[in-house]
Amino acid sequence: MAVVLIGGFIAFLDFFIVNVAIPSIQHDLGAGAPETQLVMVGYGAALCVGLITGGRMGDLFGPRRMFLTGLALFTVASAACGMAPSIWVLIGARIVQGLASALLAPQVLAIVGHVYTGAARARAFGAYGLMLGLSGLCGQLIGGVLIALNVGGLDWRTIFLINLPIGAVILVLTPKTIPDIRPGAGARLDLAGAALGTVSLAAVMLPLLEGREQGWPLWAWVSLIAAVPLFALFITHQRRLAARDAAPLINPGLFRSRGFTFGVTAYCVYFMSMGSFFLLFAIYMQEGKGLGALASGLLFTTMSVGFFGSSFLATRIAARIGNQVIAVGAGLVAIGYTVVAVIVAQLGTVGAPGWVAPGLLIAGFGMGLVAAPLPAAAMADVDPQHASAASGVLSTAMEGGAALGTSLVGLVFFGVLGDSPVSQDYPRAFYLSIALIVVFPVVAALLVQALPKPAADPAPESSGADTSVGEPVAGH
Repeated sequence: MAVVLIGGFIAFLDFFIVNVAIPSIQHDLGAGAPETQLVMVGYGAALCVGLITGGRMGDLFGPRRMFLTGLALFTVASAACGMAPSIWVLIGARIVQGLASALLAPQVLAIVGHVYTGAARARAFGAYGLMLGLSGLCGQLIGGVLIALNVGGLDWRTIFLINLPIGAVILVLTPKTIPDIRPGAGARLDLAGAALGTVSLAAVMLPLLEGREQGWPLWAWVSLIAAVPLFALFITHQRRLAARDAAPLINPGLFRSRGFTFGVTAYCVYFMSMGSFFLLFAIYMQEGKGLGALASGLLFTTMSVGFFGSSFLATRIAARIGNQVIAVGAGLVAIGYTVVAVIVAQLGTVGAPGWVAPGLLIAGFGMGLVAAPLPAAAMADVDPQHASAASGVLSTAMEGGAALGTSLVGLVFFGVLGDSPVSQDYPRAFYLSIALIVVFPVVAALLVQALPKPAADPAPESSGADTSVGEPVAGH
């Protein structure tokens, strides 16, 4: 678990960590705002459009093999990012890094699903949820600390170069600790489906990630409209392959599972709130309150404390109230965001920013109750043969939800700010945006009501203190 989770952690962390390095990158490489925006967008878009194909490749060629391949490519791309002599080299390396993450990330849940079972599997999902949440909550803080330390005068480059020793160690340990599972040996990759799926997702993701920054030009709307027939063609192609017992990129049978369908939908809607809140909170604190990137990142430690604490309780609470733990957690997230909004409305641009800590603590506690049980509920009935592909769909829902939420809420936030905002405009833009953000976790809590009740786990065969993630399936 330690090996596979660390690999997943650095992949998801790099989605968030670069935010705090943008000013340094602009200054060092002489780049403008549009180019540095591509440093973030390039990674996010490549990650999102490649997750489903990367997941399916894990099913066909083995999750360990794809985990190793993705991690090796990610490590090399990180080195290229850290040594980039120009902004365009950095953008290209970030795109490769995102594609590598798309190959690596889906294998984490797939390996967990293959190796663990019963109560051990629940604990493993708990560890996965903890890893995923901390990668988002700690990204800005870790990036700020690395840049502040300025090891060897490398400044922003350290946020990428730190991946090299970590990646090297995990590459060495993976063959020794992770079993070589080949659930779909002999089947071929659906290349036409992979192309259609990638183009369809790109047609949605690029406008969501770049449209607002460019003032929603015509190409963004054309791309979004074109995505509808592209997705229809992709779905038709997948159904045809499944009807003749071929190997589609995504088996349509996955969506016959009520748990998977509603779980993926709830996951997408839930991350619509997280993606938008993280971005808007950072903008408010830095532009409205005048905090530096590191000081702004330190505020997220309050949320991390709540998240970390509730993550250890989530499995125990789920054992008593089942999937309702997700609804409780989502409700607490909505309450926490609301408390933050009320405090911001009172603070404005003056007053100590630490007053928002109680709201962040409540929201973080709620996140911890959602992070592990929701993906576990979505993946509960998935055939192990399709575990990597299902994980890819789930991860795509997460990344796509974050991008969609940011775009929708951004319409409110930047609409209130106007073209020439001053610091006094940011508090009002923030708390008005929260009115939309809190809707998303509430909808996620309602979707949870449609999830099937989890099956009772068999009683453990032995007693004793539970001090580990769990025992793997016999033979692994």
